[in-house]
Amino acid sequence: MRIIVKLLVVLLILAGAGCVGVYLGYRHYAADLPDYHQLVDYQPPTATRVQAGDGRLIAEFAAERRVFVPISLIPKRVRQAFVSAEDQNFYQHGGVDWLAIARAMATNVERVGQDRRPIGASTITQQVTRLFLLNNEVSYVRKIKEAILSYRIEDALSKDRILELYLNEIFLGNRSFGVAAAALNYFNKSLDELTVDEAAFLASLPKAPDRYYRDRFHDAAIARRNYVLGRMAEDGYITTAEAKEAQGRPLTFRDRHAEGQVDADYFVEEVRRELLSVYGESKLYEGGLSIRTTLDPKLQQAAVEALRHGLEAFDRRKGWRGPVAHLEGPANWQDQLAKATLPAGGERWQLAVVLKADGEEAAIGLKDGSQGKLQPADVRWAKRATALTAGDLIMVEPAMSEAKPASKGQKAEEPAPMPGVYALRQIPELQGAVVAMDPRTGRVLAMSGGFSARISAFNRATQANRQPGSAFKPFVYLAALDRGFTPSSLVLDAPFSLEQGPGQEKWRPSNYTDQFYGPTPLRVGIEKSRNVMTVRLAQNIGMPAVVNEAKLFGISDHLAPELSMALGAGETTVLKLTTAYAMLDNGGKRITPTFVDRVQDASGKTIYRHDQRACEGCQLTPGSVAAGADVGAVPDVPDTREQIEDPRTVYQIVNILQGVVDRGTAAALRVLGKTLAGKTGTTNDSQDAWFVGFSPDLVFGVFTGYDQPRSLGDHETGASVAVPIFKEFMETALADKPSLPFRVPPGVRLVRVNPETGRLAEPGDRKAIWEAFIPGTEPKGGEGVLDGGDGGSVWVQATPAAQQQGTQMGTGTGTVY
Repeated sequence: MRIIVKLLVVLLILAGAGCVGVYLGYRHYAADLPDYHQLVDYQPPTATRVQAGDGRLIAEFAAERRVFVPISLIPKRVRQAFVSAEDQNFYQHGGVDWLAIARAMATNVERVGQDRRPIGASTITQQVTRLFLLNNEVSYVRKIKEAILSYRIEDALSKDRILELYLNEIFLGNRSFGVAAAALNYFNKSLDELTVDEAAFLASLPKAPDRYYRDRFHDAAIARRNYVLGRMAEDGYITTAEAKEAQGRPLTFRDRHAEGQVDADYFVEEVRRELLSVYGESKLYEGGLSIRTTLDPKLQQAAVEALRHGLEAFDRRKGWRGPVAHLEGPANWQDQLAKATLPAGGERWQLAVVLKADGEEAAIGLKDGSQGKLQPADVRWAKRATALTAGDLIMVEPAMSEAKPASKGQKAEEPAPMPGVYALRQIPELQGAVVAMDPRTGRVLAMSGGFSARISAFNRATQANRQPGSAFKPFVYLAALDRGFTPSSLVLDAPFSLEQGPGQEKWRPSNYTDQFYGPTPLRVGIEKSRNVMTVRLAQNIGMPAVVNEAKLFGISDHLAPELSMALGAGETTVLKLTTAYAMLDNGGKRITPTFVDRVQDASGKTIYRHDQRACEGCQLTPGSVAAGADVGAVPDVPDTREQIEDPRTVYQIVNILQGVVDRGTAAALRVLGKTLAGKTGTTNDSQDAWFVGFSPDLVFGVFTGYDQPRSLGDHETGASVAVPIFKEFMETALADKPSLPFRVPPGVRLVRVNPETGRLAEPGDRKAIWEAFIPGTEPKGGEGVLDGGDGGSVWVQATPAAQQQGTQMGTGTGTVY
């Protein structure tokens, strides 16, 4: 009996000592634990998502791909899949599952000596402590701290909050943090679109996140997914039949960046730079912002394609420059080709090796081991410079058949790939940029800053300052219209010279054709892009007026008051000049170009909106609808844009620019059958070629030139290089749009005149057009001619005979007005 009593005393002492030890151990390890209360209001760093104007995701700004989703919006099947896979007793235990730990210990004892990896028994709560408060150090100290924190977290947070933190923070491979990001990156789906087998696959990833999505582990991934489905059936989340049906489905990944991808690298980078300067790096990359941009995916694709095709067409005219490289020998061409990489800019094409070249035929081999041939026209093209030889490494793409128009009783044939036939390609040396804009709002709908962002991230649309050449002339003529000139005013196009300073030769401006045309209406000066009369006009109205116009329209804030600037010798960007033309298109209203419509923070609150106008009735509440509000009424939205120019003179310029398309340097656009206006631009020695044009509701600017300026070549102008790019873009952009006229503002009188003379049209004159005049300025006959010879600006009488003399008419002749 005494022995039993002594034994009980010893046990009580040991138990007490154990309790004291546990308590002291608890005090010791709990003394410096991190504060778990931060998890109550924790918001993880999440990616900023950039969307096109139609809501399509086009980019993310983040070091980690993460999308935070509240637990209430995470579908049950996703929650159930993770609970079954990671912590079957999640809703029953208090933070640590001792039964699971015992089961794991027994299993690991059996695995001793079998060289098999031991299994763990961490609960979801324990994993949350590791993710947020501790680390993955393997030690008993960390396990003790983890257990203590798990119990504390369970006391402080609800099960749903714990699960919410876990599902939004867990790393699931493929740079995916959280289930929402993983659903997008693996299946290109939102969480509510996932099937049960896809949810089970995501739940299988925490054990080996960087393994199961790789091709070589595909069978293991299916096995692991099917295991999770089986566990879900055991836990009663799905039926056995549903589990078997889901286990039989194939596991197919979908790359969301390959499906419906919008080629908008330059646009996205411009958005990133703009937001970075406003919100800073931390908020941009971790703040979970939602950015709705102005990008129109259809127009963006059309703009990118048009620019690429235009640069390629020009480059083809300049000839073949030779292969990418030359293989060492044809014996092992497949191995050599497999190791070769496409040069920057060639990402849309594929590499091939010339196996045999004979006459107008060339056989090629491709990376997949298949063989084909080049189309004969390409072999002939290359032969004109340097003939193709066996072993040449070249870039190709599948050749397309020619489109055939519809014939009687038959449908038109669209271009189609020609089996086994390939087109030879090379990366253009010429660069360029394009911008499409809504003239009413300044929203940039499309932009490309070069042939490929992989060649250079330098955005030629916003960062390259280049001379616009004759594309600047409309603003010289607009300044003249503001000062009493009319579209029919005659300006003398004849030789004259100007002093440039002591010891310098006189400046003698000349036309592109090196000819002179006598008294010429202002309209023709723009339509035919006459240099001499433009300089004469600028001299008359004074360069300060031209400088003011350039500043007013945002083309340049520091244009030098020199006459050469009237011919576009000053520098500007494609974005600035396109915006200026947009303000012509909208009737002289000031707009600011923008790439972003709105910015929302992680909670969905709008923190920036480009359109700041007040709009009563734009957002009806459910209460107002229930009260009988007229939801079909069009809200009265105020027009707060500043009127920077007289809309009447602006319309006169627009009407004249329409003549550039109808009769002038951009007449190639008439085949589109749309209402278009615009102006070509070519700088000295044809170093830069431009065209900026517009329809009533869309403006598109085109620039082309070498990064290190040099001549494009003889006879290369805005009409030959830039206009084809504009044409291809507008053909797509306006394909399903009606051809509407430009808007005529109040206070404009349309009068029929002969555009070549500026005189009132005679009955039956087939060349007559409707010219725009401010009432009281219509031609009445006997108008003078602006002559600005060496002695200054004077007016001479324009008789019909004098107008017929053309180049015979010199400076300073006639009767002074």
